[in-house]
Amino acid sequence: MADSRHLANRVEKEVVDALVAAVREAYPRLSHRYYAMKAKWLGKKRIAHWDRNAPLPEEPTQFIAWDEAEATVLKAYGDFSPRMAGIAGDFFAKRWIDAPVREGKSPGAFSHPTVPSAHPYILLNYQGKPRDVMTLAHELGHGVHQVLANCQGPLMASTPLTLAETASVFGEMLTFRALLDQAPTPRERRALLAAKVEDMINTVVRQIAFYSFERQVHTERREGELTSERLGEIWLEVQRESLGPAIELKPGYETFWSYIPHFVHSPFYVYAYAFGDCLVNSLYAVYEKSDRGFADRYLDMLAAGGTKHHKELLKPFGLDASEPHFWSMGLKVVEGLIDELEAMDA
Repeated sequence: MADSRHLANRVEKEVVDALVAAVREAYPRLSHRYYAMKAKWLGKKRIAHWDRNAPLPEEPTQFIAWDEAEATVLKAYGDFSPRMAGIAGDFFAKRWIDAPVREGKSPGAFSHPTVPSAHPYILLNYQGKPRDVMTLAHELGHGVHQVLANCQGPLMASTPLTLAETASVFGEMLTFRALLDQAPTPRERRALLAAKVEDMINTVVRQIAFYSFERQVHTERREGELTSERLGEIWLEVQRESLGPAIELKPGYETFWSYIPHFVHSPFYVYAYAFGDCLVNSLYAVYEKSDRGFADRYLDMLAAGGTKHHKELLKPFGLDASEPHFWSMGLKVVEGLIDELEAMDA
C-alpha cells in the first residue's frame, strides 16, 4: 500500500526511506532538545503530552492590523522577487481573499485553484496574530503557485502531494524572517521562534513518526491480526522515540493513534507533509547562499506545475532528493532556529 502512495506522489521508495532515516536520526537534535528546553521554560523537568504545544509563559499578544499584514507579506515577497510580489498583490487589489471572521464561516485557511482559466481564491480567518500573518503568506504562496502553473492546463497544473507545499512553505519562511527582524522585543522574538519550531516539529518529526507507526503496523499485520493492546504498544514506541524523554506520555495516550483519520482514509499520506517541509528548507538553505538567479529558477520551478519529476525540478539548484545530504540540509534549518532559542536562554 505504501508503494501505491509513492507512485501517486511520483517519488521513489528509496527517496522516502532516505527522508525517514534522516529525520529519525535527527530526533535528538530537534524534538528532544526543543521539548527539554520548553519543559525548563514551564518550570518542569518533564511536560505531559497534552502540554506539548502549550503557549509560553507570558507569551506576548502582539496585534497586527490587516493593512500591516498585507504590507509585511508583500515586502517579504518583493525582497525575494518583484514578480512574485506582483502576483500576490493581485489577490489584495482584486479582492481574491476572504479574510474576516464571520459567524458560520468554516475555520482554517485554504487557497482554491478553481480552473486554469480563472484566478484562485483564498479563504482564511484573520485575527491579527503573527501566526495569522504567516498563514496569509502560506496561502498566498499556494495562490502564486497556482497562478504560475495555470499555463500547464487543467491536467498538468496541479502537483503531487510531495510538491504541493513548495511555494506556500517558502513564502511563509520569507515572511517569518521578516517578522523576526521586526520583532519589537526579545520576548516577541522568542515567541515567534518557538512557534515556528513547534510548527516544524509537528510537520516533520511528528509526521515521520506517524509514517513509522503505519509501516510497523502494516508489516506486523502481514503475520496476523493485531490486538488493540499491540497497536497501543507500537504507538507508544514510536512516540517515545520521536518526542524524547522530556515528554511524559500519560495513561490513555496509547489510544491516540485512533484520532488520526489519515491512517484509515489516506494510508501513508502523512510523509508528504515532512517531504514538502524539508524540501523547502533545503531550497531555503541554498537561497541564503545563492547568486541573484535563484528567484528566476524558483519561479520557473513553480510554473512547471505537475509536468516535471522532482529530480528535474531540483537539478537547477544543485539538489538531489535521493542523496541523504539533501534532507540533512533541510533539517539543519530547523536546528538553526533551536540554536537561536538556546542562545537567547544562555
